[in-house]
Amino acid sequence: MAIIKLSPAFKDYIWGGTRLRDEYGKQCDLERVAESWELSCHKDGESRVCSGEDKGLTLSEYIKKHGKTVLGTDCEKFEEFPILIKLIDAKNNLSVQVHPDNEYAQRVEGEYGKTEMWYVVDCDEGASLIYGFDHEISKEEFAGRIEDNTLLEVTNSVPVKKGDVFFIEAGTLHAIGKGILIAEIQQNSNTTYRVYDYGRVGADGKPRQLHVEKAKDVTTLAPAKSYPETPLEQMDGYTIKLLASCDYFTTYRVDVSSKAVLNADDKSFNSLLILEGEATIGDIKAVKGESVFISAGDGEYTIEGKCQLVLTKV
Repeated sequence: MAIIKLSPAFKDYIWGGTRLRDEYGKQCDLERVAESWELSCHKDGESRVCSGEDKGLTLSEYIKKHGKTVLGTDCEKFEEFPILIKLIDAKNNLSVQVHPDNEYAQRVEGEYGKTEMWYVVDCDEGASLIYGFDHEISKEEFAGRIEDNTLLEVTNSVPVKKGDVFFIEAGTLHAIGKGILIAEIQQNSNTTYRVYDYGRVGADGKPRQLHVEKAKDVTTLAPAKSYPETPLEQMDGYTIKLLASCDYFTTYRVDVSSKAVLNADDKSFNSLLILEGEATIGDIKAVKGESVFISAGDGEYTIEGKCQLVLTKV
């Protein structure tokens, strides 16, 4: 059975904090650890195998060595590895931004678009995020409010709590607020169009780049779609809850009290991101903050211990 542990790539964006190092065991030399890319084949930061005989290979190299069958039949429709999973520590507000859909991104940027979901791992009391608009606006009003810095007057600010889920379809205006730690499951893309950035400057002392014209092309100028919450399923030794499902990924939260028996069938690999506690998965010991990849077709596997994790399939 091919169960491997992965080590992430790291990003030190200016809004990041140190929780991923201090609380989630991330080892890197960066002063800020804004993001850890836990499951990634993206050219801007690949995760690596850190267990077993393939230790040291990037995830792309691992897939090339063992063949695309490790990804499963549901991945065959994608030309490239389809998803990217991150932990994000927002010590400060992220920019107000939007991501394009596949058609626009492939035509203009040469990569996938970006539909994503957020699972709120933890947050400060009173934390909030931006999720779409509070009412429908025109393209002219959108352009004018960007120009005169009044965009936040018409965005939808949502208070958050631990365990909240947000599904962010491509085209949805959004921003993670300060004091929030998020697990993000997204398409395999790094294309972001900023429209508002609180007047911040980058490491070069210059205002960070905005992408206003492209954002005008792709932003849905309306409230974000609502998605019904799904029920919690009680199983023997664990609970499981569907968080989001779309053409690119299906994600669950699994709370293991003693033992869970899950299945990596022929359709898709399984990605496990441990958020709390620790567990033994096959012969792999995984603790809070660690990521495990299980090849498609491996069949049933057992998680033993007490933990909370995010399970993602394609």
